Amino acid sequence: MEKISEKYDAVVIGAGPAGTAAAAAIKAQGQKVALIEEDLWGGTCPNRGCDPKKILYTAVEAKEHAKLLAGNGLKAQIDIDWSALMTNKRAYTSGISSATKKGMESSEVKTYTGHAEFVAGTTVKVGECLLEASNFVIATGQRPGLLDIPGKEFLQTSTDFLDLDKMPHDLTIIGGGYVAFELAGIAASAGAKVTVILHNSRPLKAFPQKLVTELVQSLQEHGVEFVFDQDVTQVEQIGAGYRLSGTNDFSKDTNMVFAAVGRQPNVDDLGLTQAGVEYSNQGVIVDRHLRSTAAHIYAIGDAAASPVPKLTSVAGIEAKYVAAQLAGRDDEIDYPKIPTVVFSLPKLAQVGMTENQAQRDEARYQTKNIDLTGWITYKRQHEKKPLVQLIVDKVSEKVVGAACLSMEADEMINYLSVLIGEEYTAKQVKKMIWAYPTTASDLQYIY
Repeated sequence: MEKISEKYDAVVIGAGPAGTAAAAAIKAQGQKVALIEEDLWGGTCPNRGCDPKKILYTAVEAKEHAKLLAGNGLKAQIDIDWSALMTNKRAYTSGISSATKKGMESSEVKTYTGHAEFVAGTTVKVGECLLEASNFVIATGQRPGLLDIPGKEFLQTSTDFLDLDKMPHDLTIIGGGYVAFELAGIAASAGAKVTVILHNSRPLKAFPQKLVTELVQSLQEHGVEFVFDQDVTQVEQIGAGYRLSGTNDFSKDTNMVFAAVGRQPNVDDLGLTQAGVEYSNQGVIVDRHLRSTAAHIYAIGDAAASPVPKLTSVAGIEAKYVAAQLAGRDDEIDYPKIPTVVFSLPKLAQVGMTENQAQRDEARYQTKNIDLTGWITYKRQHEKKPLVQLIVDKVSEKVVGAACLSMEADEMINYLSVLIGEEYTAKQVKKMIWAYPTTASDLQYIY
């Protein structure tokens, strides 16, 4: 019989942003904590997700701003040096995993490297070690999904894209969500011929139709080709490239194919049924306390089937909440307004009530689309069609939701998140003093 290596107050499975934050917070409460990771310490976001993507996008962003100012004060032609950009990205990511593990160990969190699997309700196995605990926190994140079609072994994912040694001349992206639009913008700016194939005609369904349509048109102006209402049924290798086949005799030859068809929670091989934990293709099923169907097992971040965007900031909130639960707190989790951003060309962002939600009660909520081209921010930067959409509660006359499309949408949505979250009225916004001239000082014109 295998020896139980150690008993803990809590075992956290997954050392990404959610898991490390949870382990550190639980340890700070004086509990004995173990943290398990089978891949890269630090998780997807800093190693192969949002952080390296933003490093690549920063060069794209600089090029786009220079392009908008061409003939308006700038003469230089800016081109992306992919090799140098990738070197810059790798310099950032190369030390993250080891530094994260060392940071946990310095906090006296016991670390284990390997695959974790429940063998009983209070026991997980990691390699040859059995770990017992009173409570468990599942924070195993997600992985890119793939199409289940012939030739799926030829499909690459965002993980591969963010570590490309060389940008191909021609690449194809299958999908119509955040990742597809972000990779398309980066690749097009880096000089690739990009094709995006969608199985329907409505990409980015959670965002306002008008703003999405404008984003599609902007990407088309950057050379991205969109193929709507097309299912890809097969990928085959032809020489140094690939051929995609689909319904209605569709055929497309390309150098590389990337699948951006959603993400899958890493919960299907944890032995959860052995612990009485129910899960779905959305993750571990949790209640408003982030407890699973086994009351001593929690799930947070991308591994949880919670009804909120899967973002690093959300993972941090959930991690601290669960730590407080283990310390005796027993109220339901209360999420603040959560902004989301698509880092494409331009950026698309949203917070609060969405257009889709507002349309279910048009008697109460009004949708207003506002052209921002008259603002000093966009006049000086020569953006073509910056837009904001506001959702207004006719009863309270307060803005309860917003969406933005511009190269400053990530900055703008943060301001709007605060104003909406604190329930500022138009009168209060107009009285606020901001540094001038800035995007913030233009906010008075939005209400």
